[in-house]
Amino acid sequence: MKVRLDGDAKKQYKRLNEPALSRISKAIEGLKEEPPKGDIKPLKGRTSKWRLRIGDYRILFTVFDELILVTHIERRGQAYNKKIRGKK
Repeated sequence: MKVRLDGDAKKQYKRLNEPALSRISKAIEGLKEEPPKGDIKPLKGRTSKWRLRIGDYRILFTVFDELILVTHIERRGQAYNKKIRGKK
């Protein structure tokens, strides 16, 4: 599978410190495998949104046919914000 980071995810990725950056990079590589590797669960109430847990960080993403679009890379407390999850 192909993995792509959208604009917000790219900004968040660039702001990570070194220990977190290496763990997140490894986790994103694991998403490319078939089936994707990691602690992955669907977000409640959302049919196409998923989360990947990496310690205190969460990667939120959407799965399309042959593409995983990473929308957010946030600390746990910020990742489940209603605005980020797409609810109003």
